[in-house]
Amino acid sequence: MAAVIGALVPVIVKLSLLLLCLNFNSFLTLTQARKWESWKDKYPFIKPASSFSSSSSSNAWISGSNEAYNYDYIIVGGGTAGCPLAATLSQKFNVLLLERGGVPFDNFNVSLMQNFHISLADTSPTSASQIFVSTDGVFNARAKVLGGGTSINAGFYSRASESYIKKVGWDSKLVNESFPWIEKQIVHRPILAPWQIAVSEGLLEVGILPFNGFTYDHIYGTKFGGTIFDRFGHRKTAAELLTSGNPGKLHVLVHATVQKVEFDTSGKKPIAVGVIFKDEKRNQHKAFLSKRKGSEIIVSSGAIGSPQILLLSGIGPKAELEKLNISVVLDSKFVGKGMSDNPLNTIFVPTNRPVQQSLIQTVGITKMGVYIEASSGYGESEDSIHRNHGIASAEIGQLSTIPPKQRTHEAIEAHKRNKKNVPREVFRGGSILEKIATPLSTGHLRLKSNKIDDSPSVTFNYFSHPRDLKRCVDGIRIVEKIVKSKHFTNYVQCDKETLDKLLNMSVQANINLIPKHTNDTESLEQFCKDTVITIWHYHGGCHAGKVVSPDYRVINVKRLRVIDGSTFTESPGTNPQATVMMMGRYMGVKILRERLGRAAGL
Repeated sequence: MAAVIGALVPVIVKLSLLLLCLNFNSFLTLTQARKWESWKDKYPFIKPASSFSSSSSSNAWISGSNEAYNYDYIIVGGGTAGCPLAATLSQKFNVLLLERGGVPFDNFNVSLMQNFHISLADTSPTSASQIFVSTDGVFNARAKVLGGGTSINAGFYSRASESYIKKVGWDSKLVNESFPWIEKQIVHRPILAPWQIAVSEGLLEVGILPFNGFTYDHIYGTKFGGTIFDRFGHRKTAAELLTSGNPGKLHVLVHATVQKVEFDTSGKKPIAVGVIFKDEKRNQHKAFLSKRKGSEIIVSSGAIGSPQILLLSGIGPKAELEKLNISVVLDSKFVGKGMSDNPLNTIFVPTNRPVQQSLIQTVGITKMGVYIEASSGYGESEDSIHRNHGIASAEIGQLSTIPPKQRTHEAIEAHKRNKKNVPREVFRGGSILEKIATPLSTGHLRLKSNKIDDSPSVTFNYFSHPRDLKRCVDGIRIVEKIVKSKHFTNYVQCDKETLDKLLNMSVQANINLIPKHTNDTESLEQFCKDTVITIWHYHGGCHAGKVVSPDYRVINVKRLRVIDGSTFTESPGTNPQATVMMMGRYMGVKILRERLGRAAGL
């Protein structure tokens, strides 16, 4: 009898474990289902694009009744600017917000800081990010999700400087009301990681003064900025600002890919009347504006998407449009011009122990035209990419040990295979990042075809202006001083043997250590060119004063504006997301005040 019982015990244990796993999995499925339902309860105005009922044909805009037109504003792009803009305008008017991607709320790759890399490494059709490679050879990414760049970025929050606000011509009082509107809803004070503190102490020791502590303000010296990650590492995005809208007047469609803006061209100037978009089932729809005075289409699709949509809609250089058989609505030679991306170069600093994951928290704002930032460690969840180098990870396209023109998808795959044989200690440490503040090098954006799904060709011309190259050299020398500073070396405690080992494996591990010959300017210039990557702060393509007026109306077109980073000639602050979100709120309030006066109530 005892023998029988003894034989049954392992079976009973296995069955118990199996039942426990099944119950746990059922619990997870139920939890995920509840999470899905909970965001739908919170955002009842978000619907799939296929739920849309199209209005009648565009000819009706000229002769038909007003009943076909329900929208005072159609916003193309539910991103960093589009979400706060839509929320604000919906307080008084009917707004249709069209976003080509899905929602961020049920996507753990978006929501969790430890999974930061996964969205950027994901090349599947359902990814929250879309990879593109500039003609310079630098891998880059654009958002494809509600919330835009705030759903896939490193989370750092820092305002534009007072001088930037004055230069752009914004009302400083309204700006200072708009920033807190964002901050109260989604911005947090970070819990500082040891790496970030060590870099800040190194910055102070080498003279990046004064120490400004924690602040959102953009001021010279060393500081800690805000973050859109809460203390649990959960991301808050611009999409959450939509809860400030009027749910009775706000209509958000996801997986709605706008193909073009439609115009009435019967008068002296073209008038924007509606948009054509396709849904997740690839069915086509049309949405039209109300005929009420003041109704507008606002393009907020970012520095790649906004110029692309204008071009596909027939607004751009005539010769370029005609080559692709696009009907010319307006010959506007500056659309797609003046594209710029802030070059980033990173230095990996090894330590003798594992380092806590952190994205951007510390920044040194120098008077030399460079920003010094820090990133460290990596997530350890089951889904996370193991053995990476944070923001400088090859898996997300930051293959910086290969000159840009040699970077390919095949090279990234080779790196993934090779790093399996690299000792784990190689990945212990963090990076010090050097970014050019206001690059003078510019490029352009051109369509490859007349289809919205084909990413345009983008050129940034990194370091084509000699002053950018000089600033990069200056920045690398600052990083070298930090690495050699007393506070920093005490924290790192990395012996010569480990350093030598890393030097021998740097290409395999995709890391750039401090160059050997930092006194040789020519050598450092080549290092800058060969190791340049992006921090995803590209801008331009619809510059204010050239494509749009100071109030962001498209010049010589009625009822059409562009409100986003494509209008910038330089990227504001150390990270533009704070200013772009503020811009959405700011322009929403400004439009309401212009249209309603005191009745706006804002």
